[in-house]
Formats: sequence, structure tokens, C-alpha cells
Amino acid sequence: MKLRLPLVSSALTAAIVSGSIGYVAMTHPDTPLPAGWNPAVPLQVSHKPSPITGWKLRRAAKSLSTCVAAMDDVSIEVRPPLRESDRCGIDERVRVSAVGQSQLVPIDTSCAIALRLAMWERHALQPAAIRHLGSNLKRIRHFSSYSCRPIRTLDGNGNRMSTHATGEAIDIAGFDFSDGRRVTLLAHWNGTPDDQAFLREARDGACRWFATTLGPDYNSLHADHFHLQSRGWGLCK
Repeated sequence: MKLRLPLVSSALTAAIVSGSIGYVAMTHPDTPLPAGWNPAVPLQVSHKPSPITGWKLRRAAKSLSTCVAAMDDVSIEVRPPLRESDRCGIDERVRVSAVGQSQLVPIDTSCAIALRLAMWERHALQPAAIRHLGSNLKRIRHFSSYSCRPIRTLDGNGNRMSTHATGEAIDIAGFDFSDGRRVTLLAHWNGTPDDQAFLREARDGACRWFATTLGPDYNSLHADHFHLQSRGWGLCK
């Protein structure tokens, strides 16, 4: 089948015009397109999520500068790279002491983990806390992020290094709330219906913002924490 040149030319012109209009709509100072929906606007943690937020998150996490710039509601300090050995260290190292409304014991981790933690706190944990417990989240309790060690398995240490060895994971043990309540995975995963609902929604929310999420339903090694990674292929358990 042969296409007539005028038709091809008209279609190409329409595509160019349409693309130009779309570009202007995205970049014009008075664009009606919300920031979270606009591909031309870099990610900010405070932006309302949209179907393209995951794509924007991955772009932001690609460099230290764009990662830090995305965190408009985080207490963060950029630290020098850490290099313990050829297999252990944190290249894009930051120290985090708070994300959103939630405090943490200060922790050194990768910027990608800090950014994903901030997205989780704002867009999953806080709404779940209000919905199921009627109180704001005020502290996220963690075990660690960086640790120069192999992967742990039910049969002992594995042959590969853990993502903790490069600061690309964090282990979350529990949560404190503004009404004085504390919920931990070890004590409350099978606790009251409200505690269970909060922790499972926290897990499901982590699956959206982290590349790998492992918890008590994965195996006994994770009975007391969520293991959250910035690398992986979407494992959510």
C-alpha cells in the first residue's frame, strides 16, 4: 500500500504541531497541568502523586543533585562518599534525621533510599496512620541502612553482598504516633485489627515507593522488620 505524499505531510505536520502545543502546555508559566502530572516539572516529595510519579522518582534518583533537590520536606545532610572496601560503601551518601512529620534516629544511607523513604512517609504512612489509628505518625524506627555484610538466608550467609553493603536498603522496625502509641512489626503484625491494617497498608505503600519490599510474610528473618530496597524488580512480600 502506497501512502500519498500530501497525506504523509499532513500527518507529520499535525504531529509536530500537536507536540509543540503539548510542550508549550507543559512549560508555560500559567499551565493548568498539575505539577505531579507534568513531565517537565521535576519531582518534589510534596507533589500529589500521579501515574507518572514513579517515572519521575526514578529520574530524580539517578544523581545526587536531582535526588536532593526533590526532597523539599526532609532533614538531610549531604555527606562525603563512604568507601570501606571494593564491595562496601555509599557513593551518594546522605544523613537523614527526619522525613516529613516523622523523626528518625539519624542514619547514613544512599540518597535514593532517603528519597523513597520520604515519598513513603508522606503518601502512604501518614494517610494510613490517620485512617487506621486516628493519629499522626511522628517517628519511624529503623534497625540500620548501611552494613558491610552478605545477604542473610535461612541457611546462613549467602554468596552475594547485601544491598545494605552499599546503603541501598533500610530495615524498618516500627512506628511511634503523636498520641503516644507505638506499633512494631514484631509485636503487632498479628495484633489488633487496627494495628494489622496499618502495618499491611504500610507494607503495601512501601511496595509502591521502593523497588523491593520484604516483611513478615516473606520469611522468619523479616518477622521484626520491613526490608526496603532502592534496587530490585518489584518483589513485594
